[in-house]
Amino acid sequence: MSSLSSSSNEPEVLFETVKSPSGESGYRLMTLNKPKTLNALSGNMIDLLTTDMKSVVPDNSINFMLVRGGEKAFCAGGDIRRVTEAGKTGSPLAQTFFFREYQLNYLTGTVHKPYIALISGITMGGGVGISVHSPYRVATETTTFAMPETAIGFFPDVGGGYFLPRLKGELGMYLALTGHRLKGRDVLHGGIATHLIGKEKIPSLLSELTKSCDDPIMKKDPHYVVKSILDKYHKESLNIDDRSFSLTPHLELIDKCFSGGSVEDIQMSLLNDGSDWSINQLQLLSKMSPTSLKVTHRQLREGREKSFEDCLMTDYRLCQRFMEDKDFYEGVRAVLVDRDNNPKWDPPTLADVTKETLDRYFSPLSDQEELHVKHISKL
Repeated sequence: MSSLSSSSNEPEVLFETVKSPSGESGYRLMTLNKPKTLNALSGNMIDLLTTDMKSVVPDNSINFMLVRGGEKAFCAGGDIRRVTEAGKTGSPLAQTFFFREYQLNYLTGTVHKPYIALISGITMGGGVGISVHSPYRVATETTTFAMPETAIGFFPDVGGGYFLPRLKGELGMYLALTGHRLKGRDVLHGGIATHLIGKEKIPSLLSELTKSCDDPIMKKDPHYVVKSILDKYHKESLNIDDRSFSLTPHLELIDKCFSGGSVEDIQMSLLNDGSDWSINQLQLLSKMSPTSLKVTHRQLREGREKSFEDCLMTDYRLCQRFMEDKDFYEGVRAVLVDRDNNPKWDPPTLADVTKETLDRYFSPLSDQEELHVKHISKL
């Protein structure tokens, strides 16, 4: 996540229609352009991306969309520092930011035209939200993925309740509770990326994608053409990082321990195992917000059975509840503002987070406040 705000007058998102050699068609290139903040999503960036998607999808001359970041980061998250500052003053930004962000997440996951997310570099939080719901998620050897929200008194939102429990075994629960980072090939092994392509091959990939816009098949089946090209470069690039999944030695233990029916059960399983790795995970969990841990555990367990739309609705309810309580503000203060990394969670222990508290977090908002993504026109 990133907390800085850009003072640059440059556009926060660059848009370009890349024309095919014939000039008769092309694709839409969307480049996040806030390098000083590692492309942290602002409300303006969300609105720009949403508006552009809605305008280009009906255009038959545009075959697909591709979103990318910069040298260091695809997108390090949302501008949560600004959101929490707004929440303290009662500004409506605290509600509207997430409302608009989740609408964009929904569009990226339901758009009928191919939407390619080039997640090179840091990809966390809000950056995951505008990429992971796409059928084409291209990582490079520099990609770093994480959902680190429990460390700042929040939860893995932007559809985390949908995609995380659908990862293999209990990997999603592990990543959600601990904030563990996946890098390079691990992003592919973990199921976050669909393709791994060497960074030096990206210019060639973009060139071939551009030429493919003149392929007659593109008009009939753009997904087939896009996937074929991505698959080709993926196969050619597999030698850039031939390591096995770094978590492979721990997957059996992750499945065993993180399948617990509660966070306390997970902790007990780790304690009973007693290995160095398990003790390290226990120490990690002890630093996280107890409320965040319990909310996240329930979010993922319930999300297994929910639709994408319902998961986004639940996430929106949860983010509004976190904005009403203390831990999110305290976590942002400790990690991003004062940077003392010593948050004072309230309540301070898992035992103090009652079922009544959890039920309140998951309870419906008023009809006027709810996020009704099903009412958003699919593109």
